[in-house]
Amino acid sequence: MAGSTHASPTVDVAVPLEGRPRRVSPGFETWRKFRRHRMAVASVVILVLLTSAVVLGPFIWRVPINEIDFTARLSTPTWEHPFGTDDLGQDLLARMLYGGRISLAVGFAAMAVAVIAGTLIGAIAGISRGSVDAVLMWITDLFLALPQLPLLLLVIYLFRDFLKGLVGPEGGVFILIVMVIGGFRWQFLSLREKEFVEAARALGATTPRLVIKHILPNSLGPVIVAGTIDIAAAIIAESTLSFLGLGFPPDIPTWGRLLFDAKDYLDIAPHWALFAGAAIFLTVLAINFIGDGLRDALDPRKVM
Repeated sequence: MAGSTHASPTVDVAVPLEGRPRRVSPGFETWRKFRRHRMAVASVVILVLLTSAVVLGPFIWRVPINEIDFTARLSTPTWEHPFGTDDLGQDLLARMLYGGRISLAVGFAAMAVAVIAGTLIGAIAGISRGSVDAVLMWITDLFLALPQLPLLLLVIYLFRDFLKGLVGPEGGVFILIVMVIGGFRWQFLSLREKEFVEAARALGATTPRLVIKHILPNSLGPVIVAGTIDIAAAIIAESTLSFLGLGFPPDIPTWGRLLFDAKDYLDIAPHWALFAGAAIFLTVLAINFIGDGLRDALDPRKVM
């Protein structure tokens, strides 16, 4: 009909799938950022190789760690002894592989103690008010103020013999080192003043929900980064104690203990200290680079 107008029908145009923005999961985005940190990726490879060597190596290289051969004392690296021998003719490769297990176990165990304790204390601090919060912050300041190494030496000196009688020399020193290092490295993650905590509390979130749904997930990034740093710090602390002669006994050849035993033979058998020192250096350096990569990857403000 003339003069009449007809509204054109609305047509829904389907957007092609390839034209839609693809949703990227947080985990994939974190991995994308992490893999761009080349030193961190290379460090993961190095750490995996070192860990695999100390875990699987003793099953392949079956030389006993305490087998004495006086005819091969202070031997330089050969096909029979790829890392050489010590002053008793003991194979250093076997002792390096065995000792690496303990050095890495100390690092990971101390990290676990620090992270678990720190996360729990941090969650309590994040929701507490009044006297509870004040006490937790006082404990935090106390642990930050105390010097780690002197107190570690004092605790081991006082309680080493006691624990040796309970769980043996290896277990006693291991427990002391792990608990003291872990106790000093715990991370107090007080997130009470963060906006998401206040918003969740304003919406009526209960205390368990506030901890489980808000505080702990948002503290995951800092906990992971701090945990990697704690591993490196624990390995260095164990190596320092062993180098000072207050770590594991001579028949337990941790990397630090090997350095301590080699210090009097640096002029005639430098290989003895070289391999143990290189293992500590590579492990700590790799862990620190991994921590740097994780810090950048887990930082939402950093675009890579």
